Amino acid sequence: MLDFVRALRIPVVATLHTVLRQPAYSQRRILSELVDAAAATVVMSQTAASLLTGSYAVDPTRLDIVAHGVPDLPLLAPDTVKPRLGLQGRSVILSFGLLGPGKGYESAIAAMPAVVKAVPNVCYVILGATHPDLLQREGEAYRRSLEMTAAELGVTDHVQFVDRFVSKTELGTWLEAADIFVTPYPNLDQIVSGTLSYAMGAGKAIVSTPYAYAREQLASGRGRLVPPGSSEALAQTLVELLLDPVMRASLGRHAYDYSRGRVWSEVGAQYRRIFARAAGSTLQLTAPAQTYAAVGG
Repeated sequence: MLDFVRALRIPVVATLHTVLRQPAYSQRRILSELVDAAAATVVMSQTAASLLTGSYAVDPTRLDIVAHGVPDLPLLAPDTVKPRLGLQGRSVILSFGLLGPGKGYESAIAAMPAVVKAVPNVCYVILGATHPDLLQREGEAYRRSLEMTAAELGVTDHVQFVDRFVSKTELGTWLEAADIFVTPYPNLDQIVSGTLSYAMGAGKAIVSTPYAYAREQLASGRGRLVPPGSSEALAQTLVELLLDPVMRASLGRHAYDYSRGRVWSEVGAQYRRIFARAAGSTLQLTAPAQTYAAVGG
């Protein structure tokens, strides 16, 4: 990668989706050299910027923070959308993204018996295909293990797996239909979560483990944090929010308002300014930007 960047005769802008908190020597060296070679480097959170300046000795003036983009969805009442997905009359908890052991879904399923006891109509939807690398190595063993856990706990009728990729439009519908969005990730060093960003953009009440990105994004009343691996704490928080529509709406509204500066058109405009600066250009910056991006979990 460094050979490629150094061979280029045009400016380079690097966007770092992940920054390791405890990099190996070679990882620190390569990333530091990449930042040195780039005309600009973009990170998606203040946590990532602080790590680069602290652990990698990167000059903070060489960094730009551009938040993970989100679709520009309307703020809708979930009950108006649920019939389109066959979920009318259900309280819906949602997680989405490529399926894999690092997502902590075991903890969320383990919380479901207590949630079902308090809210009998609840449904936990896990939306997304198995990660291609995991599928190649192990097939659907992980998904089968989650289904077995749900069966052993007696909550099969309350856990729904949607085993496929979905379009951006369908993903928006699932987000709009959810009452609560949950990211029970066990890795507390996770710097960015595209799924959490999307849920904020849809105005969801979010419950999450306190990984780095969630702590930053859900501060100041924009969501609720629970200890990692504690199905009891997760269940208690889910029940509290499912039984309190006013609190759910407040959390969702705070998240939604916070995300308005992160819709893709705004993110595209920020990148356009960075590209123009890196190129030493006098481009007209008022023209609308076309942006395309993929979500990372």
